[in-house]
Amino acid sequence: MQPGKVERQEFNYKRHGTQVLTANLDLATGELITPTIADTRKEEDFVLHIENVIQTDPTGEWIFLLDQLNTHKSEGLVRSVAKAIGDMQDLGEKEKTGILKDMQTRQAYLSDPKNRIRFIYTPKHCSWLNPIEVWLSVLSSHVLKRGNFVSIEDLKEKISKYITYYNQYLMKAYRWAITTEKQIETLIAKVKRNAGILPLPAVTIG
Repeated sequence: MQPGKVERQEFNYKRHGTQVLTANLDLATGELITPTIADTRKEEDFVLHIENVIQTDPTGEWIFLLDQLNTHKSEGLVRSVAKAIGDMQDLGEKEKTGILKDMQTRQAYLSDPKNRIRFIYTPKHCSWLNPIEVWLSVLSSHVLKRGNFVSIEDLKEKISKYITYYNQYLMKAYRWAITTEKQIETLIAKVKRNAGILPLPAVTIG
């Protein structure tokens, strides 16, 4: 970028690689809790991340809001949660029996309101309902967009420094807006139309 000139993108640059950021936004305070910056986002990566979060309050109640990614409903996560809450029952066998049988049975267990650690899943194609998506867009505009990173380590360091800065100066409690029943019904109808469940409304052309 130069004064008086149209913004252009450099065509010749070196790509150092990518990183995966897994973060938790505490809605009560706005704080980013135990963020994880890693090379991959495999099942074991996510399980370890959740375990690290829970260790900040091992006996507390946890409700995680997240999307429908397969790693969010994995065998490893079920086993980890069962261990954390002291559930000694037979969990079954993956793709065969019991709680571990398939994605639906695992999700049902993980979202059971009787458990002090549970997961709430946004509908498919509706991950934007999760407030963490708003925070990630802030990170993108403040750090990543037009960013220059000389290495993966530099990228990780700048993200980590921004998270520290955010937690010190920018975090604030998340305020849920008051929503009327009509607004909820309108939103549900819109989601169903986007998913092809409902027909599009009739349009009159004059």
